[in-house]
Amino acid sequence: MRKIEVVPHNPAWQAAFELEARCVAAALGANVAEVYHIGSTSIPGIYAKPIIDLMVAVGAIAPVDRQTPAMGERGYEAMGEYGIPGRRYFRKDNAAGTRTHHVHVFEMGSDQIERHLAFRDYMRAHPKEARAYSDLKQMLAKAHPTDIEAYMDGKDGFIQAIDTKAALWRSLAF
Repeated sequence: MRKIEVVPHNPAWQAAFELEARCVAAALGANVAEVYHIGSTSIPGIYAKPIIDLMVAVGAIAPVDRQTPAMGERGYEAMGEYGIPGRRYFRKDNAAGTRTHHVHVFEMGSDQIERHLAFRDYMRAHPKEARAYSDLKQMLAKAHPTDIEAYMDGKDGFIQAIDTKAALWRSLAF
Protein backbone atom coordinates (compact mmCIF):
# COMPACT_ATOMS: atom_id res chain seq x y z
CA MET A 1 0.00 0.00 0.00
CA ARG A 2 1.52 3.30 -1.13
CA LYS A 3 0.90 6.63 0.56
CA ILE A 4 -0.54 9.21 -1.82
CA GLU A 5 1.51 12.36 -1.55
CA VAL A 6 1.09 15.54 -3.54
CA VAL A 7 3.77 18.18 -3.23
CA PRO A 8 4.34 21.71 -4.55
CA HIS A 9 5.65 21.99 -8.09
CA ASN A 10 9.38 21.41 -8.31
CA PRO A 11 11.20 23.12 -11.21
CA ALA A 12 13.72 20.24 -11.16
CA TRP A 13 11.03 17.96 -12.59
CA GLN A 14 11.71 19.31 -16.08
CA ALA A 15 15.40 18.34 -15.90
CA ALA A 16 14.42 14.94 -14.48
CA PHE A 17 12.08 14.47 -17.44
CA GLU A 18 14.79 15.42 -19.95
CA LEU A 19 17.27 12.97 -18.43
CA GLU A 20 14.77 10.12 -18.34
CA ALA A 21 13.49 10.91 -21.85
CA ARG A 22 16.97 10.23 -23.23
CA CYS A 23 17.17 6.97 -21.28
CA VAL A 24 13.74 5.79 -22.46
CA ALA A 25 14.40 6.81 -26.07
CA ALA A 26 17.64 4.83 -26.03
CA ALA A 27 15.83 1.78 -24.65
CA LEU A 28 13.00 1.94 -27.19
CA GLY A 29 15.29 2.69 -30.14
CA ALA A 30 14.70 4.05 -33.61
CA ASN A 31 10.93 3.47 -33.37
CA VAL A 32 10.65 6.55 -31.11
CA ALA A 33 9.26 9.64 -32.85
CA GLU A 34 8.88 11.95 -29.83
CA VAL A 35 8.95 11.91 -26.02
CA TYR A 36 6.66 14.31 -24.16
CA HIS A 37 6.48 15.42 -20.54
CA ILE A 38 2.86 15.00 -19.44
CA GLY A 39 0.96 14.76 -16.19
CA SER A 40 0.91 17.19 -13.32
CA THR A 41 4.69 17.45 -13.04
CA SER A 42 4.61 19.07 -16.49
CA ILE A 43 2.24 21.85 -15.35
CA PRO A 44 4.09 24.66 -13.55
CA GLY A 45 2.66 25.91 -10.29
CA ILE A 46 0.45 22.99 -9.30
CA TYR A 47 0.77 20.29 -6.70
CA ALA A 48 1.60 16.85 -8.06
CA LYS A 49 2.56 13.38 -7.01
CA PRO A 50 6.36 13.50 -7.52
CA ILE A 51 6.24 10.97 -10.35
CA ILE A 52 7.48 11.98 -13.79
CA ASP A 53 5.08 10.94 -16.57
CA LEU A 54 6.58 10.46 -20.01
CA MET A 55 4.51 9.86 -23.13
CA VAL A 56 6.33 8.29 -26.04
CA ALA A 57 5.00 8.45 -29.59
CA VAL A 58 6.32 5.56 -31.69
CA GLY A 59 6.04 4.64 -35.33
CA ALA A 60 4.54 1.24 -34.50
CA ILE A 61 3.42 -0.25 -31.18
CA ALA A 62 4.38 -3.91 -31.80
CA PRO A 63 8.16 -3.33 -31.71
CA VAL A 64 7.80 -1.82 -28.23
CA ASP A 65 7.07 -5.30 -26.87
CA ARG A 66 10.46 -6.49 -28.16
CA GLN A 67 12.13 -3.63 -26.26
CA THR A 68 10.68 -4.66 -22.89
CA PRO A 69 14.00 -6.25 -21.78
CA ALA A 70 15.85 -2.98 -22.55
CA MET A 71 13.30 -1.08 -20.45
CA GLY A 72 13.73 -3.66 -17.69
CA GLU A 73 17.48 -3.05 -17.72
CA ARG A 74 16.70 0.59 -16.95
CA GLY A 75 14.53 -0.33 -13.98
CA TYR A 76 11.11 -0.36 -15.65
CA GLU A 77 8.37 -2.90 -15.03
CA ALA A 78 6.25 -3.64 -18.11
CA MET A 79 2.50 -3.50 -17.47
CA GLY A 80 1.15 -4.13 -20.99
CA GLU A 81 -1.82 -2.02 -22.05
CA TYR A 82 -2.88 -1.56 -18.40
CA GLY A 83 -6.46 -0.62 -19.19
CA ILE A 84 -5.92 1.51 -22.29
CA PRO A 85 -6.08 -0.39 -25.59
CA GLY A 86 -3.08 0.29 -27.82
CA ARG A 87 -0.90 1.61 -24.99
CA ARG A 88 2.25 0.08 -23.54
CA TYR A 89 2.73 1.18 -19.95
CA PHE A 90 5.89 0.96 -17.86
CA ARG A 91 6.55 2.06 -14.29
CA LYS A 92 9.73 2.55 -12.33
CA ASP A 93 10.54 2.70 -8.62
CA ASN A 94 13.73 3.88 -6.97
CA ALA A 95 15.86 1.69 -4.68
CA ALA A 96 13.64 2.55 -1.71
CA GLY A 97 10.56 1.29 -3.57
CA THR A 98 9.14 4.76 -4.23
CA ARG A 99 7.51 5.24 -7.62
CA THR A 100 9.49 7.73 -9.70
CA HIS A 101 8.38 7.39 -13.34
CA HIS A 102 5.52 6.29 -15.57
CA VAL A 103 6.00 5.75 -19.30
CA HIS A 104 2.97 5.68 -21.60
CA VAL A 105 3.76 4.55 -25.15
CA PHE A 106 1.30 5.10 -27.99
CA GLU A 107 1.53 4.68 -31.74
CA MET A 108 1.65 7.95 -33.66
CA GLY A 109 -1.86 8.98 -34.61
CA SER A 110 -3.39 7.66 -31.39
CA ASP A 111 -6.16 9.85 -30.00
CA GLN A 112 -4.53 9.40 -26.61
CA ILE A 113 -1.50 11.44 -27.66
CA GLU A 114 -3.66 14.37 -28.66
CA ARG A 115 -5.79 14.05 -25.49
CA HIS A 116 -2.78 14.13 -23.15
CA LEU A 117 -1.13 17.04 -24.96
CA ALA A 118 -4.38 19.02 -25.10
CA PHE A 119 -4.92 18.53 -21.36
CA ARG A 120 -1.35 19.58 -20.52
CA ASP A 121 -1.35 22.60 -22.80
CA TYR A 122 -4.81 23.73 -21.70
CA MET A 123 -3.82 23.58 -18.04
CA ARG A 124 -0.62 25.51 -18.76
CA ALA A 125 -2.65 28.20 -20.55
CA HIS A 126 -5.41 28.36 -17.91
CA PRO A 127 -3.76 28.76 -14.50
CA LYS A 128 -7.06 29.28 -12.68
CA GLU A 129 -8.27 25.83 -13.74
CA ALA A 130 -4.84 24.38 -13.03
CA ARG A 131 -5.06 25.74 -9.47
CA ALA A 132 -8.52 24.19 -9.08
CA TYR A 133 -7.06 20.85 -10.16
CA SER A 134 -4.18 21.32 -7.72
CA ASP A 135 -6.62 22.07 -4.88
CA LEU A 136 -8.72 19.01 -5.75
CA LYS A 137 -5.67 16.74 -5.72
CA GLN A 138 -4.54 18.07 -2.34
CA MET A 139 -8.01 17.52 -0.89
CA LEU A 140 -8.24 13.99 -2.30
CA ALA A 141 -4.77 13.04 -1.06
CA LYS A 142 -5.76 14.12 2.45
CA ALA A 143 -9.12 12.35 2.27
CA HIS A 144 -7.72 9.12 0.78
CA PRO A 145 -4.06 8.92 1.84
CA THR A 146 -3.65 5.24 0.94
CA ASP A 147 -6.56 4.57 -1.44
CA ILE A 148 -5.33 5.25 -4.97
CA GLU A 149 -8.64 4.11 -6.48
CA ALA A 150 -10.64 6.66 -4.46
CA TYR A 151 -8.05 9.33 -5.27
CA MET A 152 -8.27 8.58 -9.00
CA ASP A 153 -12.08 8.31 -8.94
CA GLY A 154 -12.23 11.70 -7.22
CA LYS A 155 -10.27 13.31 -10.05
CA ASP A 156 -12.15 11.59 -12.88
CA GLY A 157 -15.05 14.04 -13.33
CA PHE A 158 -12.72 17.04 -13.26
CA ILE A 159 -10.36 15.45 -15.78
CA GLN A 160 -13.22 14.56 -18.12
CA ALA A 161 -14.55 18.13 -17.98
CA ILE A 162 -11.08 19.54 -18.72
CA ASP A 163 -10.56 17.00 -21.52
CA THR A 164 -13.73 18.32 -23.18
CA LYS A 165 -12.70 21.97 -22.76
CA ALA A 166 -9.13 21.22 -23.85
CA ALA A 167 -10.22 19.45 -27.03
CA LEU A 168 -12.43 22.39 -28.02
CA TRP A 169 -9.74 24.92 -27.07
CA ARG A 170 -7.11 23.05 -29.08
CA SER A 171 -9.39 22.72 -32.12
CA LEU A 172 -9.95 26.48 -32.10
CA ALA A 173 -6.23 27.22 -31.58
CA PHE A 174 -5.08 25.14 -34.56
